[in-house]
Amino acid sequence: MSGEFLGISAIYWIIIAGALVTYAARFGGHLVLSRFDSIPPRVDAALNAVPAAVITTLVAPAAVSNGLAEGITILIVLAAGLRFPLMAIFGIGWVAIVALRAAGL
Repeated sequence: MSGEFLGISAIYWIIIAGALVTYAARFGGHLVLSRFDSIPPRVDAALNAVPAAVITTLVAPAAVSNGLAEGITILIVLAAGLRFPLMAIFGIGWVAIVALRAAGL
């Protein structure tokens, strides 16, 4: 049987390997940071920038490879982000994408 090891499909091995690598990265980060009495300001600033970087890697491809509705929604959410709290921004983005797709954009 191709694509199996020990009777388990290759996709499950990929999922298990991904989970182990993710856990190792998180645990390794915890070990490194636990050695500091206090986190240096530059490290703290870098860690605070990580969520924005991750969101950018998720949003940027959608902005350039999908249709007009997605691009307009991103602009609406960016504008809303300057004024509203996070949960409101999610709601605004959801309403915008649903409305724009329903309008045929």
